[in-house]
Amino acid sequence: MTQAAEVSPAAEVTVDPVAAPTGRRSVNLLLVGGIAIMVLLILFGYLGPFFVDTSMSKVGSVVPSQLPSWEHPLGTDVPGRDILVLLILGTPQTLKIGLIAGSVGLGIGAFLGLASGYFGGRIDAFVRLVTDVFLTIPTLAILIVVASMVRVLSIEGMALIVASLAWMVPTRTIRSQVLTLRERRYVQLARLSGSSHLEIIFTEIMPNLIPFIAATLVLAISTGILAAIGLEILGLGPSDIPSLGALIFWAQYYDAVFRGMWWWFLPPILVLVLIFSSLFMISTGLDRMSNPRIGKA
Repeated sequence: MTQAAEVSPAAEVTVDPVAAPTGRRSVNLLLVGGIAIMVLLILFGYLGPFFVDTSMSKVGSVVPSQLPSWEHPLGTDVPGRDILVLLILGTPQTLKIGLIAGSVGLGIGAFLGLASGYFGGRIDAFVRLVTDVFLTIPTLAILIVVASMVRVLSIEGMALIVASLAWMVPTRTIRSQVLTLRERRYVQLARLSGSSHLEIIFTEIMPNLIPFIAATLVLAISTGILAAIGLEILGLGPSDIPSLGALIFWAQYYDAVFRGMWWWFLPPILVLVLIFSSLFMISTGLDRMSNPRIGKA
């Protein structure tokens, strides 16, 4: 009777028919909502050129400084370009920068984090030392110096510059996860069974890191976009390729705010808000999926 009394409260806490469905619904809502917004943005950028005249993105192609109208739904800027066309062409470029920078930065961080957390010892000490040193250096200052030294900068080049300093946070977070996973019983059993280090990493540790790595990738993409926007606003991005950051740069260059040209600077800002909101929702949804305790909170 004593054992039954001790077991029943634990069972009542574990089986909660109300909390579990609520957690699943919140995860689904976050993921579906974030993915839906991102899909709409991708369709806007990649299908939009089929419905507009992309030649209106060239300087002097339309009458400058026009208010929004049926002919130009988002108006035109001072150099004589259609804002809607620039927005359609610039959205995929901004997403491309974030994807490249986030993927490369996460790839470097995942490699260093796995090696540091799994092997430990001198490898761990060296990786931690290098990571801590780079974390103390102002990232934006280095990006400004590097970007200013490159005369001809492409979208891919800017993404790689941003990625060169986007690996520190993924390295530390992945390392902390590996430190806990390497002490699990199934990893110890794999070692005792004679599995090699690579087999343990890719068959025992990596499958358990996939949800966490996916959430970290989304966060890295968001960080890469933010860093690229900062460089572009300072005038250090590609000057001949439309992007959301370049659109904001030209708006501030021609004093669009003080001249009351709201149709010039508000649309790219709203698109950026949608991008970051979508990435935040996806990251939070994936994080709750990989951490059931958060989903029940």
